Amino acid sequence: MTIEEQNKLLIRRYYQEVVNTGNVERIPDFISSEFAESYNGVRNKIGIAGAEAHIVGVRETFSDLTIFVERQIAEGEWVVSQGIVRGVHTGKWMEMNPTGKAVEISVVNVDRIIDGKIVEHGGAANMLESLLHIGAVKVVGDGRN
Repeated sequence: MTIEEQNKLLIRRYYQEVVNTGNVERIPDFISSEFAESYNGVRNKIGIAGAEAHIVGVRETFSDLTIFVERQIAEGEWVVSQGIVRGVHTGKWMEMNPTGKAVEISVVNVDRIIDGKIVEHGGAANMLESLLHIGAVKVVGDGRN
């Protein structure tokens, strides 16, 4: 198995065994103590404790959250995973009370793996459709100028 195949499998296992179950005790099996999240060009080292807090927070908002990987591309220590996140809005989300509505969010995650551990994570999620679906965002006007 190539390093790229190993890294893609590690990411899939992390989603299945930690993110999809909420089993944060398994985080050290996958995440480096040097773990950082990168967004908008800013890299924030959050370590294992930060990764755990993120999973706990997400699962408080979407208690049945599940990530489905549709495809992956890997090059060296980098893995890009494209997929769908599904869950029911059961907890407070961005100051919005739970709606009980199911959401589906398209995501692209970019992860860096060194020595068999995830050391960096970033990506993008299409939140607009989900925010529209739960009524947090409303379309104004008829779309004509």
